[in-house]
Amino acid sequence: MITTGRLTAAAVAIATIAATLVLATEGAIAQGLCEQLWVERNSIYKARGYCFKTQRAIAYFGNAGCVYDVEAMVPLMPGERARVNQIQAMERQNGCR
Repeated sequence: MITTGRLTAAAVAIATIAATLVLATEGAIAQGLCEQLWVERNSIYKARGYCFKTQRAIAYFGNAGCVYDVEAMVPLMPGERARVNQIQAMERQNGCR
């Protein structure tokens, strides 16, 4: 026979585990989204000749053929600038680094 105290403790434990799994899953999804956004944003800069500064970006994209050392000086088309701004807003919204 299960007593009320035991049932309550079990229910709390199950709820805690479920909440932990949901948060872990959401974190993994957000991390994947952050990676996709980072690649898309930096692909735009790479295509326009930006010289990356971080080891991560240099390892991923390289700096061969780069021309612009200052991100703000990279000549983006209006649609590209709008997309970069949109991506940056999404990165902030999702807590991307």
